[in-house]
Amino acid sequence: MLVRRPVQWSRSVPVLVAALTVAAVVAALVASGATTRVVDGTATWPGERLQKALLTKADFPAGVGFNRLHDTPDAAGGAANAPSMLTRPEGCSNGLTNVIAASGERGPGSAEKYEVIYDGARIMMTVLSWHLDLAALEATASRCEHFVVLFDAADAGIPMTTTALPHSHPQELMYKQTMALGSDAADVYMGFANIGSLSLFGVVFPTPNPNVNVKAELPQTFLTVFAKQSERLRAV
Repeated sequence: MLVRRPVQWSRSVPVLVAALTVAAVVAALVASGATTRVVDGTATWPGERLQKALLTKADFPAGVGFNRLHDTPDAAGGAANAPSMLTRPEGCSNGLTNVIAASGERGPGSAEKYEVIYDGARIMMTVLSWHLDLAALEATASRCEHFVVLFDAADAGIPMTTTALPHSHPQELMYKQTMALGSDAADVYMGFANIGSLSLFGVVFPTPNPNVNVKAELPQTFLTVFAKQSERLRAV
């Protein structure tokens, strides 16, 4: 029987899994060096289209926090090289990370990121210049539908559940990951989409912030932001 423990956000938020490690691997891919391609036509900086496709502060209500995110090579490498947590079945804490890393393009201009901050939600959105392997992401999420996070091999473990949510487009996946600490639970929502030649990854953490006067309602606020960014990508 799992002994009930009080929720400790300093310990539990990193466990909310794949979302954090997926964000880390995107940062690492961007910082790791550019790929080389030879194509006909006029040369275009690969990040130019991504820049035009991003939502901006003007797309959100007054009072909502908005920041562009920029990773340094050292910070990205440190995040990506951090050891993954033990899980049962094995590999569920970094399963989605491994899928994205396998299909990822490296180099400046391959990804652009920003965060949107409400009271009750920190939303991180990443627009990518390459396609996500949605079939592999779906298979991994299915394999890790129910798993246990272990802080050490003798630990009783913390149950995690990955739940598929309805999505609006064929090339889109939406998930909720729930961590159970006794009678307490915490949810993280994630979305993945391939749109034209680009792709989109989004995640939201239920983070209170009394300094922001606009309150989030989850998952609806996250779904609204994800849909708005998706539409912007379809328009570029």
